[in-house]
Amino acid sequence: MHISIGQGMLSRLRVFLNYRELFFQLVSRDIKLKYRRSILGYFWSVLNPLLSMIVMTIVFSSLFARGIQHFSVYLLIGNVLFSFMTGAVSRALPSVLGNASLLKKIYVPKYIFTLAAVTSEFVTLLFSLGALVVVIAVTRTPVTARFVLILIPTVEQYVFCLGLGLFMAQAAVFFRDIRHIWGVFSMAWMYLSAIFYPVTILPDWLRLIVTRYNPMYFYITQFRNFTIGGANMGSLDLAMRGAVAAGLMLLIGLVTFSRSKNKFILYM
Repeated sequence: MHISIGQGMLSRLRVFLNYRELFFQLVSRDIKLKYRRSILGYFWSVLNPLLSMIVMTIVFSSLFARGIQHFSVYLLIGNVLFSFMTGAVSRALPSVLGNASLLKKIYVPKYIFTLAAVTSEFVTLLFSLGALVVVIAVTRTPVTARFVLILIPTVEQYVFCLGLGLFMAQAAVFFRDIRHIWGVFSMAWMYLSAIFYPVTILPDWLRLIVTRYNPMYFYITQFRNFTIGGANMGSLDLAMRGAVAAGLMLLIGLVTFSRSKNKFILYM
């Protein structure tokens, strides 16, 4: 049993390596298309989160800033990480349907389009972290050596978004309305992720749900703790919860995508 699973994984890896050039081209294409005919180009990856942070700081600082140190950095981290998740899923949703004409003509691993969509948003996230560096410098926020540990929640979130993207991409082939449902769901998810407020203001029952079962809270809180500190700084519990959520979501995405991929052609 273990041998067959290992052989299957090696086989999939070999297939991916055979199509790695296509993967890199798709990622490059997505990034270029995002900024095509834009005067500022890639600079928007830094400017956009900065402008969003300024607006949200003006709106929410009078309500929540008193209980939060380094509020601008706190707000920017939540906004950038959540935007990556919503952007990755939004790009993943049409990744299979949008390439239906190609999939009908030649054999290409279907998951590679979803993988490229999520990865292109991940590259945008890395650009956006430049805005975080700017805000940290301008606000003179003290940063310790723990800052390098932001790699942990960043990788965990990428894996989580990949799994969620695969699940949503295959679901969108059969249920086209899922795009509209996702818009409403992601908005509710944002308000339950403590992006612009401290989680302590929530009622006990809701705070329990958010802190124990919301993956985005795990990633955002870890990132904040490694950047500006907090009660849970370096918490192994948060890292473990984030890893479990990422692994479980990736498993769900891979299983559902693998089981339904042969039926895609019938619904395109």
